[in-house]
Amino acid sequence: MSNESVQKQIGNIDLVKQLNGAVVYRLIDQHGPISRIQIAEESQLAPASVTKITRQLLERGLIKEVEHQASTGGRRAISIITESRHFHTIGIRLGRHDATLALFDMSGKTLAEERYPVPENTQQDVEKRIISTIENFIDKNQRRLRELIAISVILPGLVDPDEGVIRYMPHIKVDNWPLVKNIKDHFNTFCFIGHDIRSLALAENYFGATRDCEDSILVRIHRGTGAGVIVNNNILLNKRGNMGEIGHIQIEPLGERCHCGNFGCLETIASNSAIEARVQHQLRQGFPSQLTLNNCNIHAICLAANTGDPLATEVIRQVGHYLGKAISIAINLFNPQKVVIAGEITEAEQVLLPAIQSCINTQVLQAFREDLPVVVSELNHCSAIGAFALTKRAMLNGVLLQHLLGG
Repeated sequence: MSNESVQKQIGNIDLVKQLNGAVVYRLIDQHGPISRIQIAEESQLAPASVTKITRQLLERGLIKEVEHQASTGGRRAISIITESRHFHTIGIRLGRHDATLALFDMSGKTLAEERYPVPENTQQDVEKRIISTIENFIDKNQRRLRELIAISVILPGLVDPDEGVIRYMPHIKVDNWPLVKNIKDHFNTFCFIGHDIRSLALAENYFGATRDCEDSILVRIHRGTGAGVIVNNNILLNKRGNMGEIGHIQIEPLGERCHCGNFGCLETIASNSAIEARVQHQLRQGFPSQLTLNNCNIHAICLAANTGDPLATEVIRQVGHYLGKAISIAINLFNPQKVVIAGEITEAEQVLLPAIQSCINTQVLQAFREDLPVVVSELNHCSAIGAFALTKRAMLNGVLLQHLLGG
């Protein structure tokens, strides 16, 4: 047998080990307490394989046994659950001028969270700031930290998650920025990177409003408008690594110029700053409202809309209408089981959601819109939970799990 064939065979065996380990861990994580017999039945793996994998997981402290009364009476049965307290991950959400860092255990519980300013505007300076910020955060939380198994970063822009390279960011010039490699080398730990909204959609699927479905679309309105599409419980990505730029669907051909260079993109209408500017413009025109030029940020606008203020209600309804047009296009393309809306504007959900829904009712295929809930996100869209979702995924698909098992 040639050397190449041997290498290929070893690679295949390693991949099978990784996938089998992932299947067992995922069943325990999602259905625990679960018995070894149930794991073998559900996974269709041989009982001997399940015993071997669970022994490895037990020895590494990734799972633990719990006793409970067997349903048949008789002696107490042994089941298995995941152990989440001994392993920690750091999640980082890099914003335009700040970074939110959070310490998570493996259940997704936030043990500490802090926001740091990132005033720098060059690739090198931002990287230095991120690394020193992580060091500071680790020092501060040294007593809480058991074993740091991964650091994950999410950010706006165009990211190649497989290569770990940032291709574009909206506020700083980047040149194929290998941030993952540099963080990995500095802290000697696994590192993952992803787009902030796509990762938020995955977090919603693991911990939030779409736990009960496999296919969903999340749309988040903040500084711009972004979307994440989940298909079969995975972020929909392609060879280029980026898709779902719903904010750049042209919704108003005669509209304002977008930072991308085009005119009338959705995010020139559906972003916090665009909504605030619209209200300010209307106030200057003399439209009656309880809002004033000194008090018309997005929170005040949503609050006013909730109390029936005519100006605030009309502006939110109009944004809902434009959002609804773009979301209807996405529904016709992807046929999701649920649509999730995130962002500060959801504080006015009683006005916003009906406006979105009325567009869906007239613009989406009937079969696609039946039994299609449009709901508000259950997660804090400005937190680092999306970064944790990337680490969680690496445990569930076996990439990080196999590393922890010494594979």
